Amino acid sequence: MRYRLTTTILAMTALLAGAISGPAAAAAPGGPAAAGGPAVATTPYPGPTLTCPPALPVSGWVVAATDRSLTIGYSMLLTPPCGYNPPVTVTLFTSSDDARQWQNPVAEAVSGPERNGTVTIAGLTPGTAYWYRFSADGHHDPYVVGTARTTSPAACAATVTIDSAWAGGFVATVTVRNVGTEVLNSWYVSWGWTGGERLVSVWNGVVRDGGVANAPYNGTLAAGGSTTFGMLVAAGTSSTQLTPACTR
Repeated sequence: MRYRLTTTILAMTALLAGAISGPAAAAAPGGPAAAGGPAVATTPYPGPTLTCPPALPVSGWVVAATDRSLTIGYSMLLTPPCGYNPPVTVTLFTSSDDARQWQNPVAEAVSGPERNGTVTIAGLTPGTAYWYRFSADGHHDPYVVGTARTTSPAACAATVTIDSAWAGGFVATVTVRNVGTEVLNSWYVSWGWTGGERLVSVWNGVVRDGGVANAPYNGTLAAGGSTTFGMLVAAGTSSTQLTPACTR
């Protein structure tokens, strides 16, 4: 009886081993093919799907403007494949349609290797609106379309000459010059006091909003022409420092 039981257990063990290593095992995905049978393809498991964060790959803003140049700031938050690597190219257009379609660019400049910095584009037209866009890694950024404007050229300039000064004030002559290319029909000179000063009297000019505007007879200046006005200033100190600014 013990002999028969042992024989039965051995037979069952042999059958189970054959079932595991036989054709059924060869047909399992990823398992070896049965001897002489067809090869079975392995089905790969899908990898993780890349999800980029909801942020612009590059952003930009206007840092400074002159009558002939624009300085554009940029920041590259994301790296490839969700963003770009520097350098950044800033391209200017003179209409929003051209900017959106990337056609008829009028100027461009390239940044350094920094991921955050500024780009200055010179040789522009005074008093003109521009639209800017970014490129990097050989790609046109599809998101950012910014606007900027160059300043108008200075119409006039003013300089101050101190004629006499004392502890309680001074007398000064201000020269106004047309530095533009067209006739100047009016002018206004302003400045910031260093503290405690006040205008006592003005000649060849009219006091207005803390500064001095032209008189009726000396407001028109040809290109390169100049005129002067004088002023008496009361001051609590002996300071005579004035930095005038001239506008139309």
